[in-house]
Amino acid sequence: MALCEGEIDGVGRVWADGRLMDMTGVVMRVYRGGEDQTPDPLIEAVEADAPAYRGAAYVVFEDLPLGPFGDRVPQLSFEVFRRPRGQAARLEDLLEGVCLIPGAGEFALATEAVVRREGLTRTAVENVHNGEGRADLVVSLDQLQAQLPNLKRVSLVVGWFGSDLRAGHCRVRPGVERRDKPTEPMSWSVAGVTRDEAYEVSRVDGAPAYGGTPSDESVHQAIREMKARGLEVTLYPFVFMDCPGYPWRGRVAGVDGAGATAEIAALFGGTEDWGLLRMALHYARIAAEEGADGVLIGSEMRGVTWTRDAAGGFPAVAQLRALAAECRAVVGPGVALSYAADWSEYFGWQAGGEVVFHLDPLWADANIDHVSIDWYPPLSDWRAGDGGVDAAAFGGAADPAYLAAGVAGGDGFDWFYASEADRAAQVRTPIVDGAYGEDWVFRPKDLEGWWSNRHHDRPGGVRRATATAWVPGMKPVRLSEFGCAAVDRGTNAPNLFQDPKSTESHLPPGSRGARDDAVQRAALEAVLGHYADPENNPASPVYGGRMLAGADAWCWDARPYPAFPARGDVWADAGAWRAGHWLNGRLAGDGRDLIEAVLARGGLTPEEMSIEGVEGAAAGYVIDRPMRTRDALEPLLAAFDVCRVGPAGAAPGGAGFSETAYVSRGVHDRPWSPCGLAVAADEDGLTIRWTPRVRLFGDGWDGEPAAVDPMRFRLRVLDGGVLVRTMELEGSSASYDAADLAVDFPEGVKAGARIAVAQWGEGFGWGVEAEIGLI
Repeated sequence: MALCEGEIDGVGRVWADGRLMDMTGVVMRVYRGGEDQTPDPLIEAVEADAPAYRGAAYVVFEDLPLGPFGDRVPQLSFEVFRRPRGQAARLEDLLEGVCLIPGAGEFALATEAVVRREGLTRTAVENVHNGEGRADLVVSLDQLQAQLPNLKRVSLVVGWFGSDLRAGHCRVRPGVERRDKPTEPMSWSVAGVTRDEAYEVSRVDGAPAYGGTPSDESVHQAIREMKARGLEVTLYPFVFMDCPGYPWRGRVAGVDGAGATAEIAALFGGTEDWGLLRMALHYARIAAEEGADGVLIGSEMRGVTWTRDAAGGFPAVAQLRALAAECRAVVGPGVALSYAADWSEYFGWQAGGEVVFHLDPLWADANIDHVSIDWYPPLSDWRAGDGGVDAAAFGGAADPAYLAAGVAGGDGFDWFYASEADRAAQVRTPIVDGAYGEDWVFRPKDLEGWWSNRHHDRPGGVRRATATAWVPGMKPVRLSEFGCAAVDRGTNAPNLFQDPKSTESHLPPGSRGARDDAVQRAALEAVLGHYADPENNPASPVYGGRMLAGADAWCWDARPYPAFPARGDVWADAGAWRAGHWLNGRLAGDGRDLIEAVLARGGLTPEEMSIEGVEGAAAGYVIDRPMRTRDALEPLLAAFDVCRVGPAGAAPGGAGFSETAYVSRGVHDRPWSPCGLAVAADEDGLTIRWTPRVRLFGDGWDGEPAAVDPMRFRLRVLDGGVLVRTMELEGSSASYDAADLAVDFPEGVKAGARIAVAQWGEGFGWGVEAEIGLI
């Protein structure tokens, strides 16, 4: 079946006789129409001398059952993904690896349909929510490969649950959403534990705080499915903290001193304990059974690896080395092992001038194949309003040149902020090693400097003559995670995310919270583009390959788009997609490339067009009839807020051509500031009240008011211009406890302390703040 002109990215859904086709058991080969396309082996076997149909995209069905279609070939329609190709490589061309989440969901990774029994004759589906009748994972993987044609690797995230931030008290174990949930044909079981004896996750507002750990059988099925698709698979055991505040696992830590070794040993545990060792060994066994390509033995346990014993050692590093040895004995030499360090952890422990490359014994260990880093350093420092000091040189938070300069430059490389006051004023302190001239030691973003040099610890700030076990260029580096939320100014802090139940939920500095797909795309392209340049990615004198061996984007979801995020009734985290790290639903034609493609179709050459200042992407664009190029272009110009005016036929920038750039800021959607802001004090602390104002439909004169924006507010507490606390809440009042006041103002509240309240607007972000003094 010929589809269209090549080269396409892939094929999505298929309709037969106007109905969505169930592709279960259907053998369909897709040929994308490249100029190096080879003939289909079946056609070649039948016809002997078969053409390759280069330049034409087509599909081949092998042994398609015709009975359901009345013993005839049905009328077929196809969903085709075909991005416009611009002059520059885009994210879809560059990205070769992703992290597959959610990591929680008892049957989210199953490739067969699983139902839960809700009565004698009533069942409900667990993992089929896509309208195609197939398991969500299978549909999601189809979308993934169609939209990322150069994909090679998937890191499969599988979560267990940590119970405590105190390392010696923390148990790490698999969990279920509830114990009374019979399912078929697959029953839940993980590491020999069945549903009726499993840990049950905590609940928020009556619903499970997390999905349960994916069942072992579903993990087996997912690995087989991805391996059958030709993908490399790394198992990524992940610790979700199921304790008050739902914090980041990097907060788990022991107490420095004599008891540290015992605390860390308790966290890792033995083969029969619920700890990090049992979790890693369990997935090492699954990797060995299914032929997976790699296993991460842990990730982002920064507080654990930084815990020091009485002699100043790091007991967690010894535990990780022992764990790597045990995993190696299980998986053999053909499976890659590593520990995924946080970007603030991989290069060492530093305090008061003292420097210890604490993970070097692990990185140099023979059982570790590469240095894995979850890479989220800031790429920008773009401020609200005029952009701040960087606006003098760059065009905006998503300016490709700005972000490219920030991959190995800027905050964390050239300079840092010595205090919150300096951050507020953008007073930058250069990163310079005045004592020994090794600036890279103090630069978290100087990956090349760290990788290509000998490491010398500095106890008490004095550089040791003897180097650590690290040999320059001895092993490749992999970015086991990298990414950026699709949120306004997300590159100011790519590691931040929004999750209402978690104390870790924050917007990036200066962000209004508005969705911004362009900044997410630009961030990923900046990182991939930087290390695609051999000058930034040197070859190793030890193993011959490049420094950076791979980068896996966080994240792709096993729940297919648009079911996720549209099905908020099924998934509690669906609302986080809007401005989160997800790539599902965002991989589409870049706006610049799309406009360029329309102009090229109209006969213009690259020299005859100039496309500047266009940000954003379109999930699809259909030209449904013959039309003039201008008519095809107008909807795109309107969608991307692009307008260019000049004499007819004049070349851009030529004589008599003037140009005015205007970027719509959407101020018409900006929420007004609340009114009536008041603070009342009593023995329990402060009560802050206000009255919201809305632009449209907020009056209650005719029945109930129907405000467009949700009544969601942000309250910020500032001490002389320095932010000390942020709260996000619904309703028109807030409590500020006396205990929190004492923490935020240990010397008492002074005259400069203020409270600022802003309302959220879906079309804009955080609106104008109303302010009032605390005293």
